[in-house]
Amino acid sequence: MTILQWQRRMRCCWCDPGGRMRREGTGIDYFSGAKLVVETSKDPVYSYNGANVTLPCHFRYEPDLGPKRKIRIKWSKLRDDYTKEQDVMVAIGKTYMAFGDFKGRAHIRQASRHEASLVISDVRLKDDGKYRCEVIDGLEDESDVIDLRLQGIVFPYQPPRGQYRLNFHEAEQVCRDQGAILANFNQLFQAWSEGLDWCNAGWLADGTVQYPIRLPRKPCGGVHLAPGIRSYGPRHRHLHRFDAFCFSSALKGEVFYLDRQAGMTLEEAKQSCQDEGAEIARVGQLYSAWKFLGLDRCDAGWLADGSVRYPITTPRQLRPRRARASVN
Repeated sequence: MTILQWQRRMRCCWCDPGGRMRREGTGIDYFSGAKLVVETSKDPVYSYNGANVTLPCHFRYEPDLGPKRKIRIKWSKLRDDYTKEQDVMVAIGKTYMAFGDFKGRAHIRQASRHEASLVISDVRLKDDGKYRCEVIDGLEDESDVIDLRLQGIVFPYQPPRGQYRLNFHEAEQVCRDQGAILANFNQLFQAWSEGLDWCNAGWLADGTVQYPIRLPRKPCGGVHLAPGIRSYGPRHRHLHRFDAFCFSSALKGEVFYLDRQAGMTLEEAKQSCQDEGAEIARVGQLYSAWKFLGLDRCDAGWLADGSVRYPITTPRQLRPRRARASVN
């Protein structure tokens, strides 16, 4: 046990030669009698795939200490239980370093003397989550947490070969193949609150298996259970097999329909898309075009995974025509 750890256990306070004091256990840092306060937005910040986003963070001393001190700013991405998932960025003055997937995409915005906001460019699906802004002055620090949420859509997915064929790692891969990622619980809950009702259990990003029910019924856990997210809990990531709940965000491009009166095979559809300078659309892209762009077409089309689907925003009694191609 180090001296610092012993002092924290004893709930004591101490001073250093610079006149800095911290009263342990209060959550308040004192610098020559001033309190350090760090604040982020209490409301979630919303963005979408491919966009640029700023996570606001500001700090101050009470009372103000005048000219800017040489402090360190650290941003981390958190798990849902608020434990650290990964380092994002560390900055001292105008010198900063980003880590991992955030290299080349993240920097600190310091437009004012006490700003420590994080700017993320080319937002990716896995950027969704909680972030901690931490301001460090010597041995002392304060922090606050902000939530970045991507505007997107959750869709259930099972491979063409049938239901309940995916272990956890295969579920991760099929979501990536469809331009998506495995959904987390918050995303599934949001989808349920917006009307998603699905009786097949699927993997989530945390390794649990769950499914959303709006209308309780006998095949889906029974009629006497309340509506909500039904959970099988954590499952063995290699041995157990289910479907997947994938999450996709807004499109960077466009999904459009190629019409050939004679119809097309899957291979012909892929080649026709290439001839148009595009690629055959993936499932996540079609879902995104349906939700965010209002794509509505009563013509069935091939998708990259070999499935045939069509997007409907206004239900009507028309029989979809034979498969053509949906293009991204």
